[in-house]
Amino acid sequence: MKFHKDMLFLYGVTDQAFTGEKTLTEQIEEALSAGVTLLQLREKGLDKRAFLEEALLVRELTKHYGVPLIINDDVEIALRCGADGVHVGQDDLSPSEVRRLIGPDRILGVTAKDVSQAKDAFMDGADYIGSGAIFPSTTKKDAIPLTLEQLSAICRSVPIPVVAIGGITVENVSSLKGTGVAGAAVVSGIFGQKDITAAVRHLKEQLLKVVSP
Repeated sequence: MKFHKDMLFLYGVTDQAFTGEKTLTEQIEEALSAGVTLLQLREKGLDKRAFLEEALLVRELTKHYGVPLIINDDVEIALRCGADGVHVGQDDLSPSEVRRLIGPDRILGVTAKDVSQAKDAFMDGADYIGSGAIFPSTTKKDAIPLTLEQLSAICRSVPIPVVAIGGITVENVSSLKGTGVAGAAVVSGIFGQKDITAAVRHLKEQLLKVVSP
C-alpha cells in the first residue's frame, strides 16, 4: 500500500489495557468501521506466537476496511502477517536497518522527540515521524512531555509528515492547530472509550479544524 500523509489523519493505536467488555478485535473492528485512517497494533506483553496469531486476525480486519496496518517495534511479526509497515522507537532497531529489512514499499514510522532525531529518521528512510507525549499519557506514564512549540519545530524540520501522540482526546485535540501535524495518534481517546464509534467520529470532526488540507 503506497503511503500518503492522509493516512495519518486519525491514527488508532491499540492497547490491551482497555479491553474488558469487548475483546481487542471487537474494539478494533468498531474503530475501523467508524473511520480510523491507520491502525497500529501494539503489544508489549504477548509472546511471539500469540502476537502473530493476533496480528494475522487484525490484518484480515484492516484489509476488509482498506486501512493500513502498522506493527509496533516487531519487524518479524510485520513481515509474517503481511502488515503495511512498522513503527519503531529510539531504543529499537535503527530506522536504516528496519528499512533494509522491510524493503522500499512498506511504511516506516519512527518516534522522534526532537529536531535532531527527526532529521536522522528522515535521512534513514522514515516515511513519517511520531512525536510526543503532547499531553500526559495514561499508556506511557514515564513519557517525557513535548511542548507544542517543540512539536511545531519538528514539523518544520523535515519534509515528511509528523503525527502527534500522547494523551490526545476529543477535548484537547484542537490544541494541535497551527503546529503543522498531519494527524493525531490516539490510544485511550479511542480504545479507552465506552462508545468507540462516537469517539472516532468526534475526533475526526475536531481534526478537520486542525489539519491543513
